[in-house]
Amino acid sequence: MSPSSHVSAVLAQGGDIPAPHIEYGQVAPMLLVFGAAILGVLVEAVVGRRSRYFVQVPIAFLGLAGAFVWTILLGWRENPHSVAAEGALGVDGPTLFLQGTILVLALVSLLLIADRGTGRATGAVEGHFAAQASALPGSEAEQRTAEAGAVQTEVYPLMMFAVGGMIMFPASNDLLTMFVALEVLSLPLYLLCGLARRRRLLSQEAAVKYFLLGAFSSAFFLYGIALLYGYAGSVRLSDIAAQIAKDAGNESLLLAGVALLSVGLLFKLGGVPFHMWKPDVYQGAPTPITAMMASCTVVSAFGAIVRVYYVAFETLEWDWRPFMWGVAILTMVVGSIVAITQTDIKRMLAYSSVAHAGFLLLGVIATSPNGLSSTLFYLLAYGFASVGAFAVVTMVRDASGEAGHLSRWAGLGKRSPVVAGTFAFFLLAFAGIPLTSGFTGKFAVFKAAVEEGATPLVVVAVIASAIAAFFYVRVIVLMFFNDPDPDGPVVVAGPATAVAVAVGLTATVVLGVLPQPILDLAGQATTDMFVR
Repeated sequence: MSPSSHVSAVLAQGGDIPAPHIEYGQVAPMLLVFGAAILGVLVEAVVGRRSRYFVQVPIAFLGLAGAFVWTILLGWRENPHSVAAEGALGVDGPTLFLQGTILVLALVSLLLIADRGTGRATGAVEGHFAAQASALPGSEAEQRTAEAGAVQTEVYPLMMFAVGGMIMFPASNDLLTMFVALEVLSLPLYLLCGLARRRRLLSQEAAVKYFLLGAFSSAFFLYGIALLYGYAGSVRLSDIAAQIAKDAGNESLLLAGVALLSVGLLFKLGGVPFHMWKPDVYQGAPTPITAMMASCTVVSAFGAIVRVYYVAFETLEWDWRPFMWGVAILTMVVGSIVAITQTDIKRMLAYSSVAHAGFLLLGVIATSPNGLSSTLFYLLAYGFASVGAFAVVTMVRDASGEAGHLSRWAGLGKRSPVVAGTFAFFLLAFAGIPLTSGFTGKFAVFKAAVEEGATPLVVVAVIASAIAAFFYVRVIVLMFFNDPDPDGPVVVAGPATAVAVAVGLTATVVLGVLPQPILDLAGQATTDMFVR
């Protein structure tokens, strides 16, 4: 009997509605993150403006760190394979691995968000976010609040709500919970993208575009849920899978529902042709928010995709795999080719992210434990490299703020060899050069795809990787083999940003040189696959 039928029966008999049973220990990481977010909202209401920063940052760090530690403790259980919150959430190996990845990447992103020491080339302290988001760009009110040293501290509870939605998204065991998680992670990001301290109009334009395209995508997602409910009579993933196995419903409703649901998921991932928001948003958003989206959001979106396709649509594999083949090929090829034409460093990294989304789809298409475990490793490796790369972007600045145009990076290797060398290493990891985490991740995903008969797709991926290597190497040549401009940018780094770069660099090296422990951990997480 479904929960709604049970409630109706109880009401008809005049009895009391039973209280839902919540497994608080299993959902504690989400509760900690959302609790920190709510506490941050209260801080905005009761703490003085000048003191909020020093209260909000510790709350956010403690919330994320506590959730990460609790996730590790859950992972140490012998069999973390159960449902929680009346079946709305799944607690299993892949989910815990994904949640741990999101939380650790969010902690590194928080270092960038909290760093107020990255200012102009003159070294002025200003931070990354608008002093007063409600003030018109360039207005007297904005200048006055900026000169007073004001800081927009609402970014911290907004970030925590977004991270809470991100860790709920891959754990969702029914489509309505997944939709709620999608909106909870998306709505704060729409606001955060419009809060850049510099180039405010570009930032606000990015936020509006992201919101409009996201709302359009959410409508497709919700319509897909409605069609799948009409087919299966339930929104729970296991019930949909059981109905597909019986083959007793309307196939037109099923296929239309799968297609519409996929639009919403692929939009959040940034797969072609649903990628058009990425370049504008990555370029216009505050760079720490871009770093968080390029790492945490991608991990969350892939977690939701593999849960839906591996649990609900597993028996429908021969229907959705050809569609995913086409999306993966388009995503890899378009991302790699269009990136060559970019002249802005953040737009180039945005199209690089599009290409990597295509590589990651190979693990989904493999539909095997090896495909899932290799995808988990790739997500962790790519997340650390992305945060590190965008952290370096925040450090290279001139009088107008971040030096976004590629021409401004000419000769950086002679002006700041350590920073240029670090950025070059991240680019080599993106290109998949051996002894970097990118090579190990790509090799694992390609191997899993070949084992499941997707060799032609791997050939396309190798060609796309070769194309992508061109624009990565182009930046390296620009930094080390061109003469620096006398009026070129300088490196201005706050201590938190330097720590974020060091963490990203260390993880990229370790996952490239000694990847086996994490590969084993990812393999162990996928032993039982997803809970149903």
